[in-house]
Amino acid sequence: MRERLTRGEVAVIGLARSGLAAATLAAREGAKVYASDAAPRPAQETASLPGGPDPLAAMGVEVQYDGHDLDRIAHASLAIVSPGVPPSAPAVVTARDAGVPVISEVELALWFLRATRIIAITGTNGKTTVTALITHLLQGLGADAIAAGNIGMALSDVALMHTPPTWVALEISSFQLHDTLSLKPVVGVLTNLAPDHLDRYESLEDYYCDKDRLFANADPTSLWVTNADDVEVLRRTSRVKGVHNRFSVNGLQVAAMFDRDRDRDHEHVRVFDDPLMSRLEIPLIGDHNVANVLAATLAVASADEAFRSEGAREQIRMAVRSFQALPNRLEVVADNGGVLWINDSKATNVASTRVAIEGMTRPAIILLGGKHKGESYAGLAAAIAKHAKHVIAYGEAAKRIEADLAVLGSTVPFERLESSFSEVVGRARALAASGDAVLLSPACSSFDMFNNYEERGASFRRMAQGRE
Repeated sequence: MRERLTRGEVAVIGLARSGLAAATLAAREGAKVYASDAAPRPAQETASLPGGPDPLAAMGVEVQYDGHDLDRIAHASLAIVSPGVPPSAPAVVTARDAGVPVISEVELALWFLRATRIIAITGTNGKTTVTALITHLLQGLGADAIAAGNIGMALSDVALMHTPPTWVALEISSFQLHDTLSLKPVVGVLTNLAPDHLDRYESLEDYYCDKDRLFANADPTSLWVTNADDVEVLRRTSRVKGVHNRFSVNGLQVAAMFDRDRDRDHEHVRVFDDPLMSRLEIPLIGDHNVANVLAATLAVASADEAFRSEGAREQIRMAVRSFQALPNRLEVVADNGGVLWINDSKATNVASTRVAIEGMTRPAIILLGGKHKGESYAGLAAAIAKHAKHVIAYGEAAKRIEADLAVLGSTVPFERLESSFSEVVGRARALAASGDAVLLSPACSSFDMFNNYEERGASFRRMAQGRE
């Protein structure tokens, strides 16, 4: 890696959070760096330039916005690609066609974090919650641990630390895995697999193949935590080398399991054959979050023998009890007049929205919509029929949602609104009565109305709280 960084110019493609961190790390390690982005320079960065130097320029990095110098990229010694830049982007295609090695920002960082113990988490849904939980559990055990990757801090920012942490819970998306070659985690976690990102991938198999890269360096000593209830996960991991500790919320006799009972007071989570805690102690909505707790506790218990002692188990239990739902992930943002407002803006695919709806214990007004990502919404029909009081479809995907959910007939009232997001939320407020829930779980990306799902969730939160 050092030879690649110093023998010629390094091209960093994409200048969002990960790209900026990669450019900084490469420059610190002595590389001559050319960093470029197809988008215009961010407004806030442009505004800051007159008052002080560009921090990358101060390190000798040459920065270009509004396009890429393809000839320069073709002559680079190494190309580092941000996860938001697809493999089909002209800059990436140019590098590959010219024989330039292409790696991810995560791959770069891994070379400078050899002493850090990494628990890597991927999957279609739940990976951010599992990553945050693992970090919370490790910290509850007194370990020096942080979360990084697709959650919060770029891994290259971790590598830039004067003293990197002992542990990193690394959330790694399919986009990041695509060009990550050397990942060999202490424990690798695969939460589940479901259709997603079909607006970027040519096929579902291509998407799943990128997820498979978590296991690229598997050997008999590898430790894996995987979902025993997911047929696709089982199929794709059945021949992966290493020790497989699986989890189940459906009563399967595996390493971590959920003991269901008609009396919820007697439902328990078990890890390595011993009861860990009651379901009532888990402060999260939905059985899918029980699965997330199983995955996280199993990953931590697998990572180090010291984390399996009786004292450690008690610390883990206390840490789970103190964990709070992450913003935009089944986050209760208001309880007004007996109506519970739940922000699940991060649910940008059908599978994630389905488990959110299935977790509702009140009649729910469901808000679906945004930018279509290529999936059918028909898979939501059974959950809606069982849990929904009313469905509102909005945004660019509204007509497609209406067509796909026509199978509901008159079972659940449905309406399509071609209006602003504030009017959609206002309509939900008018429909809701005491004892109901209003659930924003869009099953779509946010890009028709918002810059990202966080912005969409923040807007919903303000409206639910009467601040907008």
